[in-house]
Amino acid sequence: MTTLHIDNTSRWFGNVVAVNDVSMTIGPGVTGLLGPNGAGKSTLINMMSGFLAPSAGTVTLDERPIWRNAESYRHIGLVPEREGMYDYLTGGEFVLANAELHGLPDPKAAAAEALATVEMTHAADRRIDTYSKGMRQRVKMASALVHQPSVLLLDEPFNGMDPRQRLQLMDLLAKMGEEGRTVLFSSHILEEVEQLASHIEVIVAGRHAASGDFRKIRRLMTDRPHRYLIRSSDNRALAAALIADASTTGIEVDRAEDALRVEAVDFARFTERLPSLARERDIRLLTVAPSDESLENVFSYLVGS
Repeated sequence: MTTLHIDNTSRWFGNVVAVNDVSMTIGPGVTGLLGPNGAGKSTLINMMSGFLAPSAGTVTLDERPIWRNAESYRHIGLVPEREGMYDYLTGGEFVLANAELHGLPDPKAAAAEALATVEMTHAADRRIDTYSKGMRQRVKMASALVHQPSVLLLDEPFNGMDPRQRLQLMDLLAKMGEEGRTVLFSSHILEEVEQLASHIEVIVAGRHAASGDFRKIRRLMTDRPHRYLIRSSDNRALAAALIADASTTGIEVDRAEDALRVEAVDFARFTERLPSLARERDIRLLTVAPSDESLENVFSYLVGS
């Protein structure tokens, strides 16, 4: 069993703190690293893969430091978010080069197997600069798998993939997790994590916000207060009706927007009562829009909960 340990780890760039005193353990199976854009996910993955030294704390693989440890690199495969490819090479040449860099006994056979795993054999002889974004993602995946790593780290791996490619990659990652490999992938999209990972780690503004079973954390997200921007034919009358209902805890009249800002604490009741109250008072609802449904707001609530 291969396990990654991040202990009180920080990373700063000048005066900017990208990761702030994070501790977590990533073991066999599929783990989702979830957080809004700019949360520090890529920096954390770069430290886990040995491409970046921690400014403080430690990052270890089976209790051995990863930074500048060539033996650890043999067990890690990385699929970075950024494109670090040689466009003048074919996909097959790119994967073969990685197999040779790892000093594999039969690099050609290893490259062929990795390309077949990601279903890119048919395009192996094409130059990378002719590939779509999804194809480039799959070739990066093949290069990360070519040495059969026990740990696979993927930074936003589903970006640019079409639905079929996404499903194929999800199936592949799930299979690897079932085989006992340690798989961690980052995403800022809740649905991607929900479909694939039972365990998640949540990062917000460089800090560790939550950890554990996805369903329990998802429930926290669902149960938080919901905020809405509502425009109607009679905002004052609607506000009076809503404030008297147990589903809301706060209502603000936004004169600049000619709207109401409503905080609902009982989401199910609110969605049922809002149209009923409007109908009873002959009020037309013109706009009902969530005003805090971004991942940043969801995660900010988690940090404070």
